Amino acid sequence: MSDKNATPAAESAGLDFIRTRILADRAAGKFDGRLHTRFPPEPNGYLHLGHAKSIFLNFGVAREYGGKCNLRFDDTNPLKEDTEYVDSIREDVRWLGGDWEGREFYSSDYFDQLYAYAEQLIMAGKAYVDSSTAEEIRARRGTLTEPGVDSPYRNRSVEENLDLFRRMKAGEFPDGAHVLRAKIDMASPNLVMRDPTLYRIRHAEHHRTGNKWCIYPMYDFTHCISDSIEHITHSLCTLEFENNRELYDWVLEALGAYRPQQIEFARLSVTHTVLSKRKLIQLVREGHVRGWDDPRMPTLCGLRRRGVPAEALRAFCARIGLARADSTVDYSMLDFCVREHLNAHAPRVMAVLNPVKVVITNYPEGQVEWFDMPYDPEDASRGSRAVPFSRELYIERDDFRMDPPRKFFRLSPGAEVRLRYAYFITCQEAVLDADGNVTELRCTYDPASRGGNSPDGRRVRGTLHWVSAAHALPAEVRLYDHLFLADDPNDVPEGSSFTDFINPDSLRVITGYLEPSLAEAPEGQSVQFERIGYFCRDRDSRPGRPVYNRTVTLKDTWAKLEKKG
Repeated sequence: MSDKNATPAAESAGLDFIRTRILADRAAGKFDGRLHTRFPPEPNGYLHLGHAKSIFLNFGVAREYGGKCNLRFDDTNPLKEDTEYVDSIREDVRWLGGDWEGREFYSSDYFDQLYAYAEQLIMAGKAYVDSSTAEEIRARRGTLTEPGVDSPYRNRSVEENLDLFRRMKAGEFPDGAHVLRAKIDMASPNLVMRDPTLYRIRHAEHHRTGNKWCIYPMYDFTHCISDSIEHITHSLCTLEFENNRELYDWVLEALGAYRPQQIEFARLSVTHTVLSKRKLIQLVREGHVRGWDDPRMPTLCGLRRRGVPAEALRAFCARIGLARADSTVDYSMLDFCVREHLNAHAPRVMAVLNPVKVVITNYPEGQVEWFDMPYDPEDASRGSRAVPFSRELYIERDDFRMDPPRKFFRLSPGAEVRLRYAYFITCQEAVLDADGNVTELRCTYDPASRGGNSPDGRRVRGTLHWVSAAHALPAEVRLYDHLFLADDPNDVPEGSSFTDFINPDSLRVITGYLEPSLAEAPEGQSVQFERIGYFCRDRDSRPGRPVYNRTVTLKDTWAKLEKKG
Protein backbone atom coordinates (compact mmCIF):
# COMPACT_ATOMS: atom_id res chain seq x y z
CA MET A 1 0.00 0.00 0.00
CA SER A 2 1.57 3.29 -1.08
CA ASP A 3 1.63 6.59 0.81
CA LYS A 4 1.23 9.98 -0.87
CA ASN A 5 4.31 11.20 1.04
CA ALA A 6 6.41 8.18 0.14
CA THR A 7 9.82 8.66 -1.36
CA PRO A 8 10.54 6.84 -4.64
CA ALA A 9 13.37 4.93 -2.93
CA ALA A 10 11.03 3.69 -0.21
CA GLU A 11 8.38 2.59 -2.68
CA SER A 12 10.93 0.80 -4.86
CA ALA A 13 12.21 -1.05 -1.80
CA GLY A 14 8.75 -2.55 -1.28
CA LEU A 15 8.44 -1.29 2.27
CA ASP A 16 5.19 -1.35 4.24
CA PHE A 17 3.24 1.88 4.56
CA ILE A 18 4.56 2.71 8.04
CA ARG A 19 8.22 2.37 7.11
CA THR A 20 7.50 4.29 3.92
CA ARG A 21 5.95 7.10 5.97
CA ILE A 22 8.85 7.16 8.42
CA LEU A 23 11.37 7.47 5.61
CA ALA A 24 9.29 10.23 3.99
CA ASP A 25 9.13 12.15 7.27
CA ARG A 26 12.86 11.87 7.75
CA ALA A 27 13.55 12.95 4.18
CA ALA A 28 11.33 15.99 4.76
CA GLY A 29 13.18 16.85 7.97
CA LYS A 30 10.12 16.29 10.14
CA PHE A 31 10.98 15.89 13.85
CA ASP A 32 14.50 17.04 12.88
CA GLY A 33 15.04 13.63 11.32
CA ARG A 34 14.57 11.82 14.64
CA LEU A 35 12.78 8.51 15.07
CA HIS A 36 11.46 7.68 18.53
CA THR A 37 8.72 5.09 19.09
CA ARG A 38 7.28 3.45 22.18
CA PHE A 39 5.58 0.23 23.21
CA PRO A 40 2.87 1.29 25.69
CA PRO A 41 1.03 -1.68 27.23
CA GLU A 42 -1.48 -1.30 30.04
CA PRO A 43 -0.34 -3.48 32.98
CA ASN A 44 -3.76 -5.08 33.44
CA GLY A 45 -3.08 -8.47 31.87
CA TYR A 46 -0.48 -10.57 30.12
CA LEU A 47 0.77 -9.80 26.62
CA HIS A 48 -0.56 -11.90 23.72
CA LEU A 49 0.03 -12.53 20.02
CA GLY A 50 -1.37 -9.14 19.06
CA HIS A 51 1.19 -7.43 21.27
CA ALA A 52 3.95 -9.41 19.55
CA LYS A 53 3.09 -7.60 16.31
CA SER A 54 3.32 -4.22 18.07
CA ILE A 55 6.59 -5.12 19.81
CA PHE A 56 8.04 -6.31 16.51
CA LEU A 57 6.98 -3.08 14.81
CA ASN A 58 7.91 -0.47 17.42
CA PHE A 59 11.25 -1.93 18.45
CA GLY A 60 11.93 -3.12 14.90
CA VAL A 61 11.66 0.24 13.12
CA ALA A 62 13.69 1.92 15.85
CA ARG A 63 16.45 -0.65 15.42
CA GLU A 64 16.33 -0.55 11.61
CA TYR A 65 16.58 3.24 11.31
CA GLY A 66 18.85 4.06 14.23
CA GLY A 67 16.07 5.40 16.43
CA LYS A 68 14.90 4.76 19.97
CA CYS A 69 11.98 2.86 21.47
CA ASN A 70 10.66 3.33 24.99
CA LEU A 71 8.85 0.81 27.14
CA ARG A 72 6.02 2.68 28.81
CA PHE A 73 3.34 1.32 31.08
CA ASP A 74 0.08 3.23 30.65
CA ASP A 75 -1.00 2.59 34.22
CA THR A 76 -4.06 4.82 34.76
CA ASN A 77 -6.53 2.28 36.20
CA PRO A 78 -5.53 1.14 39.72
CA LEU A 79 -8.46 -1.28 39.95
CA LYS A 80 -7.08 -3.56 37.22
CA GLU A 81 -3.32 -3.10 37.31
CA ASP A 82 -0.70 -5.02 39.22
CA THR A 83 3.07 -5.37 39.48
CA GLU A 84 2.61 -9.01 38.43
CA TYR A 85 1.63 -7.77 34.99
CA VAL A 86 4.48 -5.28 34.89
CA ASP A 87 7.02 -8.03 35.59
CA SER A 88 5.51 -10.36 32.99
CA ILE A 89 5.48 -7.62 30.34
CA ARG A 90 9.15 -6.88 30.88
CA GLU A 91 9.98 -10.57 30.54
CA ASP A 92 7.92 -10.97 27.37
CA VAL A 93 9.38 -7.90 25.66
CA ARG A 94 12.93 -9.03 26.44
CA TRP A 95 12.10 -12.54 25.19
CA LEU A 96 11.02 -11.11 21.83
CA GLY A 97 14.21 -9.11 21.55
CA GLY A 98 12.89 -5.69 22.56
CA ASP A 99 15.59 -3.50 24.11
CA TRP A 100 14.39 -0.26 25.67
CA GLU A 101 17.95 0.61 26.78
CA GLY A 102 16.87 1.72 30.23
CA ARG A 103 14.05 3.94 28.96
CA GLU A 104 11.31 2.42 31.10
CA PHE A 105 8.55 4.88 31.90
CA TYR A 106 5.11 4.88 33.48
CA SER A 107 2.18 7.18 32.84
CA SER A 108 1.99 7.42 36.62
CA ASP A 109 5.38 9.19 36.43
CA TYR A 110 3.45 12.06 34.85
CA PHE A 111 0.44 12.28 37.17
CA ASP A 112 1.51 15.70 38.50
CA GLN A 113 2.03 17.04 34.99
CA LEU A 114 -1.24 15.55 33.80
CA TYR A 115 -3.10 17.20 36.64
CA ALA A 116 -1.49 20.54 35.81
CA TYR A 117 -2.49 20.14 32.17
CA ALA A 118 -6.07 19.41 33.24
CA GLU A 119 -6.18 22.63 35.22
CA GLN A 120 -4.75 24.44 32.19
CA LEU A 121 -7.68 23.20 30.07
CA ILE A 122 -10.16 24.29 32.74
CA MET A 123 -8.66 27.78 32.88
CA ALA A 124 -8.81 27.99 29.08
CA GLY A 125 -12.51 27.13 29.18
CA LYS A 126 -11.86 23.81 27.44
CA ALA A 127 -12.80 21.45 30.29
CA TYR A 128 -15.50 21.33 32.93
CA VAL A 129 -16.59 19.25 35.91
CA ASP A 130 -19.74 17.27 35.18
CA SER A 131 -21.81 16.08 38.14
CA SER A 132 -24.06 13.85 36.03
CA THR A 133 -24.22 10.13 36.67
CA ALA A 134 -22.55 7.74 34.25
CA GLU A 135 -25.99 6.72 32.95
CA GLU A 136 -26.98 10.34 32.33
CA ILE A 137 -23.75 11.06 30.47
CA ARG A 138 -24.27 7.99 28.33
CA ALA A 139 -27.87 8.91 27.54
CA ARG A 140 -26.89 12.43 26.44
CA ARG A 141 -24.05 11.31 24.18
CA GLY A 142 -26.34 10.68 21.22
CA THR A 143 -25.89 8.17 18.40
CA LEU A 144 -24.21 7.96 15.02
CA THR A 145 -27.26 9.64 13.48
CA GLU A 146 -28.33 11.94 16.33
CA PRO A 147 -26.24 14.65 18.01
CA GLY A 148 -25.58 14.59 21.71
CA VAL A 149 -27.14 16.89 24.31
CA ASP A 150 -25.14 19.35 26.37
CA SER A 151 -24.71 18.52 30.03
CA PRO A 152 -26.54 20.91 32.37
CA TYR A 153 -23.14 21.46 34.03
CA ARG A 154 -21.32 22.33 30.80
CA ASN A 155 -21.37 26.09 31.36
CA ARG A 156 -20.06 26.19 34.90
CA SER A 157 -17.63 29.03 35.46
CA VAL A 158 -13.89 28.51 35.36
CA GLU A 159 -13.74 29.31 39.07
CA GLU A 160 -16.41 26.73 39.98
CA ASN A 161 -14.77 24.07 37.80
CA LEU A 162 -11.36 24.70 39.35
CA ASP A 163 -12.79 24.57 42.85
CA LEU A 164 -14.64 21.30 42.21
CA PHE A 165 -11.66 19.71 40.46
CA ARG A 166 -9.32 20.60 43.30
CA ARG A 167 -11.80 19.23 45.81
CA MET A 168 -12.03 16.05 43.73
CA LYS A 169 -8.24 15.79 44.02
CA ALA A 170 -8.47 16.40 47.77
CA GLY A 171 -10.77 13.40 48.17
CA GLU A 172 -13.93 15.25 49.23
CA PHE A 173 -16.24 13.30 46.92
CA PRO A 174 -17.09 9.60 46.51
CA ASP A 175 -16.46 7.61 43.36
CA GLY A 176 -18.78 8.62 40.54
CA ALA A 177 -19.84 11.96 42.05
CA HIS A 178 -18.07 14.03 39.38
CA VAL A 179 -15.91 13.65 36.30
CA LEU A 180 -13.81 16.14 34.37
CA ARG A 181 -14.81 16.36 30.71
CA ALA A 182 -13.27 18.13 27.74
CA LYS A 183 -15.53 20.83 26.26
CA ILE A 184 -15.42 20.09 22.54
CA ASP A 185 -18.60 19.48 20.50
CA MET A 186 -21.62 17.41 21.48
CA ALA A 187 -22.77 17.44 17.84
CA SER A 188 -19.48 16.11 16.43
CA PRO A 189 -19.92 13.27 13.91
CA ASN A 190 -17.08 11.56 15.80
CA LEU A 191 -18.62 10.29 19.05
CA VAL A 192 -15.17 10.32 20.66
CA MET A 193 -15.20 14.13 20.43
CA ARG A 194 -18.50 14.58 22.27
CA ASP A 195 -17.02 15.98 25.46
CA PRO A 196 -14.96 12.93 26.44
CA THR A 197 -14.13 12.23 30.07
CA LEU A 198 -10.60 13.24 31.09
CA TYR A 199 -10.59 12.39 34.83
CA ARG A 200 -12.69 10.26 37.18
CA ILE A 201 -12.75 9.79 40.94
CA ARG A 202 -11.40 6.45 42.05
CA HIS A 203 -10.52 5.86 45.69
CA ALA A 204 -8.11 2.99 45.05
CA GLU A 205 -4.48 2.25 45.80
CA HIS A 206 -2.21 2.48 42.79
CA HIS A 207 0.55 -0.10 42.36
CA ARG A 208 3.18 2.66 42.18
CA THR A 209 1.75 5.84 43.69
CA GLY A 210 -0.10 4.19 46.55
CA ASN A 211 -2.87 6.38 47.96
CA LYS A 212 -1.44 9.72 46.84
CA TRP A 213 -4.18 10.12 44.25
CA CYS A 214 -7.92 9.54 44.34
CA ILE A 215 -8.55 10.92 40.86
CA TYR A 216 -7.05 9.23 37.83
CA PRO A 217 -6.73 10.42 34.22
CA MET A 218 -8.44 8.54 31.41
CA TYR A 219 -6.36 6.61 28.90
CA ASP A 220 -7.05 8.93 25.93
CA PHE A 221 -5.98 11.99 27.91
CA THR A 222 -2.93 10.29 29.38
CA HIS A 223 -1.64 8.52 26.30
CA CYS A 224 -1.16 11.52 24.02
CA ILE A 225 0.41 13.65 26.77
CA SER A 226 2.79 10.81 27.73
CA ASP A 227 3.85 10.55 24.07
CA SER A 228 4.36 14.32 24.01
CA ILE A 229 6.40 14.41 27.23
CA GLU A 230 8.67 11.64 25.92
CA HIS A 231 9.02 13.42 22.56
CA ILE A 232 7.83 10.40 20.61
CA THR A 233 7.91 11.03 16.87
CA HIS A 234 5.62 8.27 15.58
CA SER A 235 2.84 6.94 17.79
CA LEU A 236 2.08 3.59 16.17
CA CYS A 237 -1.18 2.00 17.27
CA THR A 238 -3.91 -0.32 16.00
CA LEU A 239 -6.95 0.70 13.96
CA GLU A 240 -9.25 0.73 16.98
CA PHE A 241 -7.61 4.07 17.86
CA GLU A 242 -8.23 5.66 14.46
CA ASN A 243 -11.28 7.58 15.68
CA ASN A 244 -9.33 8.61 18.78
CA ARG A 245 -6.65 10.30 16.69
CA GLU A 246 -8.80 13.44 16.47
CA LEU A 247 -8.92 13.62 20.27
CA TYR A 248 -5.19 12.84 20.49
CA ASP A 249 -4.45 15.86 18.31
CA TRP A 250 -7.08 18.09 19.98
CA VAL A 251 -5.67 17.62 23.48
CA LEU A 252 -2.11 18.42 22.45
CA GLU A 253 -3.16 21.37 20.32
CA ALA A 254 -5.34 22.75 23.12
CA LEU A 255 -2.36 22.55 25.47
CA GLY A 256 0.08 23.96 22.94
CA ALA A 257 2.20 20.87 23.47
CA TYR A 258 4.60 19.00 21.20
CA ARG A 259 2.59 16.69 18.94
CA PRO A 260 3.76 13.29 17.65
CA GLN A 261 2.32 11.72 14.52
CA GLN A 262 -0.19 8.94 15.24
CA ILE A 263 -0.35 6.21 12.57
CA GLU A 264 -2.73 3.26 12.76
CA PHE A 265 -2.23 -0.26 11.46
CA ALA A 266 -4.50 -3.31 11.41
CA ARG A 267 -4.58 -5.31 14.60
CA LEU A 268 -3.80 -9.02 14.51
CA SER A 269 -6.61 -11.57 14.42
CA VAL A 270 -5.83 -15.29 14.31
CA THR A 271 -8.19 -18.20 13.70
CA HIS A 272 -9.17 -20.56 16.53
CA THR A 273 -8.29 -18.08 19.26
CA VAL A 274 -9.33 -14.88 21.01
CA LEU A 275 -7.08 -11.89 21.63
CA SER A 276 -9.47 -9.78 23.66
CA LYS A 277 -7.92 -9.14 27.06
CA ARG A 278 -11.39 -9.27 28.61
CA LYS A 279 -12.00 -12.73 27.16
CA LEU A 280 -8.57 -13.98 28.14
CA ILE A 281 -9.19 -12.86 31.72
CA GLN A 282 -12.52 -14.70 31.62
CA LEU A 283 -10.84 -17.91 30.45
CA VAL A 284 -8.43 -17.72 33.38
CA ARG A 285 -10.92 -16.72 36.07
CA GLU A 286 -13.54 -19.29 35.07
CA GLY A 287 -10.96 -22.09 35.01
CA HIS A 288 -11.22 -22.96 31.32
CA VAL A 289 -7.40 -22.94 31.25
CA ARG A 290 -4.72 -23.49 33.88
CA GLY A 291 -3.57 -19.89 34.07
CA TRP A 292 -2.16 -17.12 31.91
CA ASP A 293 0.75 -19.33 30.82
CA ASP A 294 -1.39 -22.32 29.87
CA PRO A 295 0.15 -23.49 26.57
CA ARG A 296 -3.27 -23.28 24.91
CA MET A 297 -3.43 -19.55 25.57
CA PRO A 298 -2.31 -17.03 22.91
CA THR A 299 -0.38 -15.16 25.61
CA LEU A 300 3.33 -14.78 25.00
CA CYS A 301 4.11 -16.63 28.24
CA GLY A 302 1.74 -19.43 27.17
CA LEU A 303 3.36 -19.69 23.74
CA ARG A 304 6.81 -19.67 25.35
CA ARG A 305 5.82 -22.46 27.73
CA ARG A 306 4.45 -24.43 24.80
CA GLY A 307 7.86 -24.19 23.16
CA VAL A 308 7.21 -21.57 20.48
CA PRO A 309 10.58 -19.89 19.80
CA ALA A 310 10.81 -16.11 19.85
CA GLU A 311 12.49 -16.30 16.45
CA ALA A 312 9.43 -18.06 15.03
CA LEU A 313 7.13 -15.33 16.38
CA ARG A 314 9.32 -12.66 14.80
CA ALA A 315 9.24 -14.55 11.50
CA PHE A 316 5.45 -14.83 11.79
CA CYS A 317 5.08 -11.07 12.30
CA ALA A 318 7.37 -10.41 9.35
CA ARG A 319 5.35 -12.73 7.09
CA ILE A 320 1.94 -11.27 7.91
CA GLY A 321 3.26 -7.75 7.37
CA LEU A 322 1.40 -4.52 8.02
CA ALA A 323 -1.85 -3.35 6.50
CA ARG A 324 -4.48 -0.69 7.07
CA ALA A 325 -7.43 -3.09 6.79
CA ASP A 326 -8.30 -5.68 9.42
CA SER A 327 -7.95 -9.31 8.36
CA THR A 328 -7.64 -12.72 9.98
CA VAL A 329 -4.51 -14.86 9.73
CA ASP A 330 -4.84 -18.63 9.75
CA TYR A 331 -3.15 -20.20 12.77
CA SER A 332 -1.41 -22.62 10.40
CA MET A 333 0.89 -19.77 9.34
CA LEU A 334 2.22 -19.54 12.88
CA ASP A 335 2.61 -23.32 12.96
CA PHE A 336 4.58 -23.11 9.70
CA CYS A 337 6.96 -20.53 11.15
CA VAL A 338 7.42 -22.64 14.29
CA ARG A 339 8.17 -25.79 12.27
CA GLU A 340 10.56 -23.90 10.01
CA HIS A 341 12.64 -22.68 12.94
CA LEU A 342 12.55 -25.86 15.01
CA ASN A 343 13.38 -28.01 11.98
CA ALA A 344 16.65 -26.11 11.71
CA HIS A 345 17.44 -25.91 15.43
CA ALA A 346 15.74 -28.65 17.50
CA PRO A 347 17.73 -31.86 18.09
CA ARG A 348 16.13 -35.13 16.92
CA VAL A 349 15.44 -37.76 19.53
CA MET A 350 13.21 -40.83 19.78
CA ALA A 351 10.02 -41.22 21.77
CA VAL A 352 7.05 -43.58 21.57
CA LEU A 353 3.71 -42.13 22.63
CA ASN A 354 1.31 -44.98 21.88
CA PRO A 355 3.42 -48.07 22.48
CA VAL A 356 3.16 -51.67 21.48
CA LYS A 357 5.90 -54.04 22.63
CA VAL A 358 8.22 -55.72 20.14
CA VAL A 359 10.11 -58.82 21.25
CA ILE A 360 13.07 -59.74 19.02
CA THR A 361 13.06 -63.49 19.53
CA ASN A 362 16.50 -64.19 18.05
CA TYR A 363 18.26 -61.36 19.91
CA PRO A 364 20.29 -62.57 22.93
CA GLU A 365 18.51 -62.12 26.23
CA GLY A 366 20.22 -59.66 28.55
CA GLN A 367 22.33 -58.15 25.80
CA VAL A 368 22.41 -54.36 25.37
CA GLU A 369 24.04 -52.48 22.51
CA TRP A 370 24.58 -48.75 22.37
CA PHE A 371 24.16 -46.92 19.10
CA ASP A 372 25.65 -43.51 18.46
CA MET A 373 22.88 -41.41 16.92
CA PRO A 374 23.29 -37.86 15.57
CA TYR A 375 21.06 -35.08 16.82
CA ASP A 376 20.83 -33.91 13.21
CA PRO A 377 21.44 -36.45 10.42
CA GLU A 378 22.35 -33.61 8.05
CA ASP A 379 24.77 -31.80 10.37
CA ALA A 380 27.24 -33.92 12.32
CA SER A 381 28.64 -30.82 14.04
CA ARG A 382 25.54 -30.68 16.25
CA GLY A 383 26.72 -33.77 18.10
CA SER A 384 25.24 -37.14 18.96
CA ARG A 385 24.12 -39.29 21.87
CA ALA A 386 24.28 -42.99 22.81
CA VAL A 387 20.94 -44.86 22.65
CA PRO A 388 20.53 -48.39 24.08
CA PHE A 389 19.10 -51.30 22.08
CA SER A 390 17.81 -54.51 23.69
CA ARG A 391 15.65 -57.57 23.04
CA GLU A 392 12.39 -55.81 23.99
CA LEU A 393 11.45 -52.51 22.40
CA TYR A 394 8.51 -50.16 22.04
CA ILE A 395 7.28 -48.93 18.69
CA GLU A 396 4.24 -46.82 17.85
CA ARG A 397 1.02 -48.83 17.71
CA ASP A 398 0.09 -47.03 14.47
CA ASP A 399 3.23 -48.41 12.86
CA PHE A 400 1.67 -51.90 12.74
CA ARG A 401 -1.32 -53.20 10.81
CA MET A 402 -2.64 -56.75 10.81
CA ASP A 403 -4.24 -56.15 7.43
CA PRO A 404 -2.30 -53.28 5.88
CA PRO A 405 -3.73 -51.10 3.09
CA ARG A 406 -1.87 -50.37 -0.14
CA LYS A 407 1.29 -48.27 0.21
CA PHE A 408 1.58 -49.07 3.93
CA PHE A 409 5.35 -49.39 4.30
CA ARG A 410 5.46 -49.98 8.02
CA LEU A 411 5.25 -53.22 9.98
CA SER A 412 2.75 -55.99 9.28
CA PRO A 413 2.84 -59.82 9.44
CA GLY A 414 5.73 -61.01 7.28
CA ALA A 415 6.92 -57.48 6.48
CA GLU A 416 10.46 -56.24 7.02
CA VAL A 417 11.29 -52.72 8.23
CA ARG A 418 14.34 -50.81 9.38
CA LEU A 419 14.64 -49.71 13.01
CA ARG A 420 16.23 -46.27 12.93
CA TYR A 421 20.06 -46.54 13.18
CA ALA A 422 19.75 -50.14 14.47
CA TYR A 423 18.67 -53.29 12.55
CA PHE A 424 16.22 -54.70 10.05
CA ILE A 425 13.43 -56.65 11.71
CA THR A 426 10.70 -58.89 10.29
CA CYS A 427 7.36 -59.48 12.01
CA GLN A 428 6.74 -63.19 12.56
CA GLU A 429 3.72 -63.10 14.86
CA ALA A 430 1.23 -60.69 16.46
CA VAL A 431 -0.11 -61.65 19.90
CA LEU A 432 -3.74 -60.59 20.41
CA ASP A 433 -5.90 -60.28 23.50
CA ALA A 434 -9.48 -61.62 23.81
CA ASP A 435 -10.82 -58.48 22.08
CA GLY A 436 -8.48 -58.81 19.14
CA ASN A 437 -6.15 -56.02 20.21
CA VAL A 438 -2.45 -56.41 19.53
CA THR A 439 -0.52 -56.76 22.79
CA GLU A 440 2.87 -57.85 21.50
CA LEU A 441 4.77 -58.30 18.24
CA ARG A 442 7.29 -61.09 17.87
CA CYS A 443 9.97 -60.36 15.36
CA THR A 444 13.37 -61.51 14.22
CA TYR A 445 16.31 -59.29 13.33
CA ASP A 446 19.11 -59.51 10.80
CA PRO A 447 22.43 -59.22 12.70
CA ALA A 448 24.18 -58.28 9.44
CA SER A 449 22.11 -55.09 9.12
CA ARG A 450 23.67 -53.35 12.14
CA GLY A 451 23.35 -49.58 11.91
CA GLY A 452 20.27 -49.96 9.74
CA ASN A 453 22.33 -50.73 6.63
CA SER A 454 21.32 -53.34 4.08
CA PRO A 455 23.92 -56.16 4.03
CA ASP A 456 23.04 -57.35 0.55
CA GLY A 457 21.50 -54.31 -1.11
CA ARG A 458 17.90 -55.39 -0.51
CA ARG A 459 15.37 -52.61 -0.38
CA VAL A 460 13.51 -51.88 2.85
CA ARG A 461 11.10 -48.98 2.44
CA GLY A 462 9.89 -48.47 6.01
CA THR A 463 11.94 -46.96 8.82
CA LEU A 464 10.50 -46.85 12.34
CA HIS A 465 11.59 -45.08 15.49
CA TRP A 466 11.74 -47.08 18.74
CA VAL A 467 12.95 -47.09 22.34
CA SER A 468 14.38 -49.88 24.42
CA ALA A 469 11.66 -51.03 26.85
CA ALA A 470 14.14 -51.67 29.67
CA HIS A 471 15.70 -48.23 29.35
CA ALA A 472 12.66 -46.17 28.37
CA LEU A 473 12.00 -43.03 30.39
CA PRO A 474 8.30 -42.69 31.25
CA ALA A 475 7.07 -39.15 30.68
CA GLU A 476 3.88 -37.18 31.00
CA VAL A 477 3.17 -35.88 27.51
CA ARG A 478 0.64 -33.09 27.06
CA LEU A 479 -0.88 -33.02 23.61
CA TYR A 480 -2.21 -29.54 22.96
CA ASP A 481 -4.60 -28.55 20.19
CA HIS A 482 -6.60 -25.42 19.34
CA LEU A 483 -8.46 -24.07 22.36
CA PHE A 484 -11.51 -23.34 20.20
CA LEU A 485 -13.31 -25.47 17.64
CA ALA A 486 -14.70 -22.47 15.75
CA ASP A 487 -12.51 -20.68 13.22
CA ASP A 488 -13.69 -17.39 14.74
CA PRO A 489 -14.77 -17.80 18.37
CA ASN A 490 -15.36 -14.03 18.47
CA ASP A 491 -18.27 -14.38 16.06
CA VAL A 492 -20.85 -16.55 17.83
CA PRO A 493 -24.63 -16.84 17.42
CA GLU A 494 -26.81 -14.57 19.50
CA GLY A 495 -27.44 -16.09 22.90
CA SER A 496 -24.16 -18.03 22.82
CA SER A 497 -20.86 -17.36 24.52
CA PHE A 498 -17.41 -17.76 23.00
CA THR A 499 -16.72 -20.28 25.78
CA ASP A 500 -19.40 -22.56 24.27
CA PHE A 501 -16.93 -23.29 21.48
CA ILE A 502 -14.02 -24.43 23.63
CA ASN A 503 -12.48 -27.61 22.24
CA PRO A 504 -12.97 -30.42 24.79
CA ASP A 505 -9.89 -32.14 23.34
CA SER A 506 -7.64 -29.09 23.45
CA LEU A 507 -5.51 -31.01 25.95
CA ARG A 508 -4.92 -34.75 26.18
CA VAL A 509 -2.43 -36.10 28.72
CA ILE A 510 -0.78 -39.43 27.99
CA THR A 511 2.22 -41.41 29.18
CA GLY A 512 4.97 -41.68 26.60
CA TYR A 513 8.30 -43.45 26.62
CA LEU A 514 11.45 -41.52 25.79
CA GLU A 515 15.02 -42.48 25.05
CA PRO A 516 17.10 -42.11 28.23
CA SER A 517 19.24 -39.25 26.87
CA LEU A 518 16.38 -36.91 27.81
CA ALA A 519 16.56 -37.70 31.52
CA GLU A 520 18.56 -34.57 32.37
CA ALA A 521 17.34 -32.27 29.62
CA PRO A 522 16.96 -28.63 30.73
CA GLU A 523 13.60 -26.97 31.24
CA GLY A 524 12.36 -25.26 28.11
CA GLN A 525 14.50 -27.27 25.69
CA SER A 526 12.74 -28.02 22.41
CA VAL A 527 13.28 -31.34 20.64
CA GLN A 528 11.84 -33.17 17.72
CA PHE A 529 10.36 -36.54 18.60
CA GLU A 530 11.22 -38.20 15.33
CA ARG A 531 8.24 -38.81 13.06
CA ILE A 532 5.86 -37.32 15.67
CA GLY A 533 6.38 -33.61 16.21
CA TYR A 534 8.14 -30.92 18.20
CA PHE A 535 7.98 -30.95 22.00
CA CYS A 536 9.24 -28.77 24.83
CA ARG A 537 10.26 -29.82 28.34
CA ASP A 538 7.87 -28.25 30.83
CA ARG A 539 8.74 -26.73 34.19
CA ASP A 540 6.51 -29.32 35.90
CA SER A 541 9.16 -31.98 35.19
CA ARG A 542 10.54 -33.88 38.15
CA PRO A 543 13.55 -36.21 38.48
CA GLY A 544 12.70 -39.46 36.71
CA ARG A 545 9.36 -38.09 35.47
CA PRO A 546 9.77 -35.45 32.78
CA VAL A 547 6.82 -33.53 31.35
CA TYR A 548 6.74 -32.55 27.68
CA ASN A 549 4.38 -30.19 25.90
CA ARG A 550 3.60 -30.68 22.24
CA THR A 551 4.53 -27.48 20.43
CA VAL A 552 3.43 -28.45 16.94
CA THR A 553 2.97 -31.61 14.93
CA LEU A 554 4.93 -32.68 11.90
CA LYS A 555 3.19 -32.74 8.56
CA ASP A 556 1.49 -36.13 8.58
CA THR A 557 1.43 -37.33 4.97
CA TRP A 558 0.28 -40.79 6.04
CA ALA A 559 -2.80 -39.40 7.79
CA LYS A 560 -3.78 -37.68 4.55
CA LEU A 561 -3.16 -40.86 2.58
CA GLU A 562 -5.24 -42.97 4.98
CA LYS A 563 -8.17 -40.53 4.79
CA LYS A 564 -8.19 -40.85 1.01
CA GLY A 565 -8.49 -44.61 1.44
